[in-house]
Amino acid sequence: MKIMLVVSSMGSGGAERVAASLVNAWAQRGDTVTLVITYSGRGACFYPLAENVRCIFLADRVQAGARMLQYPARFRALRALIRESAPDVVVSFLSNVNITTLLATRGMGIPVIACEHIDPSADGRSALVRQMCRFVYPSADLLTLLTDNMEASFRKMVPRVKRIEVVPNPLPDELLLLQPETVEKSARRRLVAVGRLNTQKQFDLLIDVFATLAPEFPDWDLWIWGEGPERAVLEAQIAQSKMGERVLMPGKTTTPWEEMARCDAFVLSSRYEGLPMAMLEGMALGLATVAFDCKSGPRELTRDGQDGLLVPPGDKAALIDALRRVMSDEALRNELGRKAAASVRQRYSSSAILRQWDGIFAQLGARTRGDEGKGTAYRRTVAGEKA
Repeated sequence: MKIMLVVSSMGSGGAERVAASLVNAWAQRGDTVTLVITYSGRGACFYPLAENVRCIFLADRVQAGARMLQYPARFRALRALIRESAPDVVVSFLSNVNITTLLATRGMGIPVIACEHIDPSADGRSALVRQMCRFVYPSADLLTLLTDNMEASFRKMVPRVKRIEVVPNPLPDELLLLQPETVEKSARRRLVAVGRLNTQKQFDLLIDVFATLAPEFPDWDLWIWGEGPERAVLEAQIAQSKMGERVLMPGKTTTPWEEMARCDAFVLSSRYEGLPMAMLEGMALGLATVAFDCKSGPRELTRDGQDGLLVPPGDKAALIDALRRVMSDEALRNELGRKAAASVRQRYSSSAILRQWDGIFAQLGARTRGDEGKGTAYRRTVAGEKA
């Protein structure tokens, strides 16, 4: 099968990691895979790609020029590339790329799957992007979401959307092959958070929470992995709270799972998420997890109290109490981590998620051969509908 995946960049973010996992899995089993990067300039991908993944930066196909002229040029380049490659299916990631890809494939008869990772009721997307989604998304053969509870928001924003399927992100095979018990632990206890240093992740709140707990737990440190625009602000906050030796922000890493495996507990303090990959990966590595019950993802990943602890979004006092429970009780940490790993490693394995994608591809393939009756079979039944 010829699959084209279109993304805006291949930096160090969670969506980019998922893109790499998917194209590698498809290529390694023999599919012909093209990865198209629409926005970022020429350069290497942060996450390694299989040798037989064809990776194309649209920047290589357009002449440098004024920024306002770049979008039309890249749009034309994308449309020409899709026509030239003639894929069996095109998969696109996130709103801006979805809109561009759906417009670029108009009139080609190629099935397009638009993938959304964030609940639009929480992510603050602009009015223009919302209107473009409302106008363009009905032309998608399928819209995929990461969690069930995102569906109502998208049906409100795009009432004429054809079909919606919930397809979670897979855990990378490399993570599942890692044996956390073989990774040397730090001499000091580590509470870990991972993500882009921006306002969405609320690391400022997390630093305040840890500063409150630090005197009670002198053998614990907070490690925040990631980069982003809030670094200087967060560093100033750490210095002001005199936490410089207890709160560390080492930046990006090419070995995130080994670094997480050195830790003792994971915390997610976000305002909103889609399906938080860092949290999923921490649970898969057997880390006891405490998370804000934000939109969306943490509730889907956990069975609250059994394999992770959820607290009301933004409730600093509740987060302090939950972290205190986990940091003070090694037996609880071990139990939460063991149950978390057993649960998510099965539900979110790449083989399980790829089976979902294969079912979708098969149905879209039937549609392209004119079998419209079968083309409706993959619509997920919702309350009140007949299957």
